[in-house]
Order: sequence, then structure tokens, then C-alpha cells
Amino acid sequence: MSTLTADHDTAEPVSTRAPDAGADTGSVASTVAAAAGTAAATAPARRARAPARERTVGTKVGGQPAFVLHSYPYKETSVIVDLFTRDFGRVALIAKGAKRPHSQLRGVLQTFQPLQAGWSGKSELRVLTTAEWVGGMLPLEKTALLCGFYLNELLVKLLARDDAHPALFDHYVATLNQLAHDEPAPIVLRKFELALLKETGVAADLTRCTASRAAIVAERLYVVDPERGPRPERASDTWPRVAGKTLLDMEREDYADAATQAQSKQLMRFLLAHHLGGAPLNTRQILIDLMQL
Repeated sequence: MSTLTADHDTAEPVSTRAPDAGADTGSVASTVAAAAGTAAATAPARRARAPARERTVGTKVGGQPAFVLHSYPYKETSVIVDLFTRDFGRVALIAKGAKRPHSQLRGVLQTFQPLQAGWSGKSELRVLTTAEWVGGMLPLEKTALLCGFYLNELLVKLLARDDAHPALFDHYVATLNQLAHDEPAPIVLRKFELALLKETGVAADLTRCTASRAAIVAERLYVVDPERGPRPERASDTWPRVAGKTLLDMEREDYADAATQAQSKQLMRFLLAHHLGGAPLNTRQILIDLMQL
């Protein structure tokens, strides 16, 4: 393992050992990373849908399972790193000295690498005090790497800071493992997208009509109101129409049916666009252009 510690005021983090930075993944992955970074840095503030959990400002935290979602320069030698943590949600931390030429943080604070992190501070922007690479996961490559950047952009844009989602964190870890083991990317992404919307409280139960509470009928056609949930289609509807079977399959995470795959893709694009408030997903567009995901 590699453990890094930092003085809260002036010291640069020091590492005993860092993982390999990984092989060059090519210009496409670099483009995706840059697009995700730009989008994350300029993303509008997300309106909270549920009361935030207790914030961690002014506390000391250690040994917290975490992944880097995004990072960007801060002052001359530091970076601000956006971590997705299991018990504290998305947190923003200053990694002091991480831009210095010989800083070992560059080898540890990488996306898709499982970490144990610690931080402290009394402001909204706290200070990273420890970062330990724990390993145990296969690296993402090629298509899986592009999908990983897409997941991170979704989390940055849809998760409020300091709002814990331990079930979603576990789902994120499982999704990275599935992508690393070459499971079908479209199906893996649909499962995560729905889990994200459900965990953040903006997706309804897809097995029942929201207004009437009537059970979804597999043979009927429905639309999904982004704010209320499924209801039977109407002639005037412009929203995507989906079969009841598709909605039931999505709740069961059963994407064996080609029609379910196609309809769920259109439905999730529609729902995500609504809840993002028109903010573009740069990595999504790259994936669509390359693989029609």
C-alpha cells in the first residue's frame, strides 16, 4: 500500500510508494478526460432534492473509502480533488503540493483507483491529509475507460456535495468492476444511470403508475414523467414511449431483450437531460459518437 500524509499548512505530501500511472490510453481517452474536466469545472450548482446529510466541515476524517472523480489546479503547487467517498458522499479537498514535479500524489490521486483518504479543516474546502492506494481492482481500458469518465461526469453533475450515498458508492465500485471485466457497456451503464437517479431521489418506482398506483402492464405503452414517474401514454405525448415490459425489465435489471435495451437507452437519455437542466454531458456525446451507447 501507499500512504501519503500532509501538514495542514505548508508541507508537501510524502509517499512511500505509489501505484504505476498506467499505460498510455490514447488520444481519445485524453479527449474524454479533458472534456469531463471542463464540464465538471463549469457545471451549475445542482438543486438538492432531499435534505443533505450532516456535513463534515470542522471534523477530522480518516481511512475513508474513496475514488477520485475529478481534479483541477489550485494556486501554484496544489490541486483541488473531487472525491466520491462511501460515508460522506462527494467532497472537495485541497491536495497541497500535488503539482510539484516530484510529488507522489500524482501516482495516487488517479481516477478509478480505490483509495483510503483522510481530511480535515473548518471551511467548505478542506485539506487532504492522507491518501492510501489500496488496489484490488483491474484498470479500465479502451471502451471501459471512456465509460468510467462518463460515470464520473454524471456523479459530479448530479450529486450534491457532502451528501452520503453508501449504496450508490457500492454500485459505483461494482460498475467499475463490471466494465473492467468487459461486461456489455450499454447494459452496465443503464443499470448505473437508473441507480443514480433512484439514489438521488428523482426516479420513481417503474413498476407502478405514479398517480393511480396501478401495476404496470407489460403489454401497454407508457411514458415516464421526469418529476412524477410512469403513466399510460397519450396521443399528445412527445416524451419517449416505452413498453410496460421495458419498465418492469429495468426494475429487475434484466436487459436480455433487445427492445428493452433500445427503449431504456432512449428513456435514460431523456430523464438525464431533464434532471441535468440542459447541461451537456461531454463524455456522453463522445461515447455516442464512437459507439452509439
